Amino acid sequence: MTVAFELSSGVGSVAWCGSGLEEPFLVRFPNDRKHSGVFFQNLQASLKRFGRPDRVVVGLGPGSYAGTRIAIATATGLAAATGARLSGTASLRAMETDASEYIVIGDARRNAFFFARMLGRRCIDGPLLAEAPELGERLQGSACPIFTSESLTAFPVAEVRHPSALILAELNEDMTEQAAQSLEPIYLRAPHITYPKVVG
Repeated sequence: MTVAFELSSGVGSVAWCGSGLEEPFLVRFPNDRKHSGVFFQNLQASLKRFGRPDRVVVGLGPGSYAGTRIAIATATGLAAATGARLSGTASLRAMETDASEYIVIGDARRNAFFFARMLGRRCIDGPLLAEAPELGERLQGSACPIFTSESLTAFPVAEVRHPSALILAELNEDMTEQAAQSLEPIYLRAPHITYPKVVG
């Protein structure tokens, strides 16, 4: 069986699917980056219910830095403890929609947004950073749905949707197994590092 975690947005999820299950299992919960206890409670309960997974799949963002790091660390530890295969992929592939083509935008902070165009659950453009005017030009006249994981007052055309661990789990056959050290969050820009001032 496959277990998947998705913690890149404000709604987290854990899902199981595969042989041995009459139907896929999905649980959603509020994903507070300052308190990950709800995620671990749901994961522990599902492990007691379903046992050891054969594969662990994790969403790599872009999105919440803390949530994605927690998901990756947990997936890595669970795979090491159980011998399960490990893989990860962009959370954007798992947006809750039946549309074959869609756009995902999001707040990238520091007066920037991100943009990605998806087709058949694959990214065909982006993710890339853009300021509001450029993003507005990219969205103008778009015929496909536009989603965001958090409400954006500057772009009310975007409908709030969240990535789903169940879709990640169902995509697992389309992913290659990865070493734990290769699982990294999808960064939209280089980390902003503040160095201490030299006194003296």
